[in-house]
Amino acid sequence: MTSRRGFLAGLVGTGLVPRATWADAGAPRWLSAAGMPDGGFVLCGIGDDLELRFRLPLPGRGHAAAAHPARPEAVAFARRPGTFAVVIDCAAGRQTAELSAPEGRHFYGHGAFSLDGRWLYTTENDYASARGVIGVWDAERGYARAGEFDSGGTGPHEVRRMPGRDTLVVANGGIETHPDTGRTELNIPWMQPNLSYIDEGRVTDSAALPPEMHKGSIRHLAVSHDGTVAFGLQWQGDEDGPALVGLHRRGDVMRLCDTPEDALLAMRGYVGSVAFGAGQRDVAITSPRGRLVQVYSVETARLQQSEQVQDACGVAPCTGGLLIASGTGALRRMGRHAGARNHSGLMWDNHLVAL
Repeated sequence: MTSRRGFLAGLVGTGLVPRATWADAGAPRWLSAAGMPDGGFVLCGIGDDLELRFRLPLPGRGHAAAAHPARPEAVAFARRPGTFAVVIDCAAGRQTAELSAPEGRHFYGHGAFSLDGRWLYTTENDYASARGVIGVWDAERGYARAGEFDSGGTGPHEVRRMPGRDTLVVANGGIETHPDTGRTELNIPWMQPNLSYIDEGRVTDSAALPPEMHKGSIRHLAVSHDGTVAFGLQWQGDEDGPALVGLHRRGDVMRLCDTPEDALLAMRGYVGSVAFGAGQRDVAITSPRGRLVQVYSVETARLQQSEQVQDACGVAPCTGGLLIASGTGALRRMGRHAGARNHSGLMWDNHLVAL
C-alpha cells in the first residue's frame, strides 16, 4: 500500500497539490505596516470584519507592501530612504527572503508585481547620478536581482501596474535626495515631476504638470479598472500650491481636481495616499497633516466630500465605500457600511494595500 508520504510526493510530482492561497493566511482583505508600543514594527493582515488575521515582524519601519497576485506572499518595503524589503509567506507566518538595495541605491517604499507574479518591480534612487531606477527582481528565483531600467525621471516613489497588462505607471516625484543628507530635498528650484508609462523596460509615454506647478511632487497613485490614474501631490513651495489632486488618461493632458480654497489650505500641502472607491466613480485622498479625507468625482474632477479623521493616511476601497487607517490605531469604514474598529497599541503606517 502506498504510504501517505509517498502519496503526497506523487501529488507534488504531478503538480496536483493545491497551492496555498490568501484563504490559508486567514483571508485578509488588506495589508498594512504598523508601529508597536515597544518600538517594533509589523506587517498586518486585516479581515473584512476589521480584525487582524496576522501580525508578522518587520526589521524596521515599513511604508507599503506589494501583494503577490497568485499566492499569499507579500513584500514589505522600508520607509525611504530604506535599503531593505522583506518577502513574507503570510500563510506560514515567516520571512522567506530579503531584498537589499544595490550599492549606491535606496528604495522608495513601493513596488509592484508583473501580471503573472514572476517579476517584482521596485522604485529606487541611484543617488550618485540623481537618477530614478526601477529594479527588477525574479520572484521564482528567491527574488534574485534580475536587472533594472530608468524610471523616466527623478525620485520615483509609487509604481503601479496598469489593469490587465504589464505596463507600469510611475510617480516620479522630481526631488533629488542623498542618504548623506537624509530626507533633505536638494533640487526644489528646478525639480520636474512627472508620470511615466513603461512598457518592457522602456518609457513609452509621460505626462508633466504645467510649468507653474513644478514644485508639486507627484508621490502616490491609484489606477482604476479602465486605466484612469489618480495622483496626489506633496507641495514643495513656500507659497500654497493651486492643486494637490489630479487625474490622467494615457495620451491625454493631466486634469487637476478643483478644490475650494479653504479645503485646499486645510491639506497643508500634503497628500499621503490615494485610492479609487469601490464603484470606481470617485477617488479618495488622505492628508495626515490636515487630518482630512477628501473624496472627488472622477467625472467632474470636483471635491464632493470632506471628513475630519485624526492622523488619517492609509486608504483603500471596501464594500460600499472606503476604508481609512489612522496612526491612532483606528480603522474606519466610510460609505454604505460605516463602522470602525480601534486597534489600540498599533500605529498604522502610510498605506493600506487591497488584496
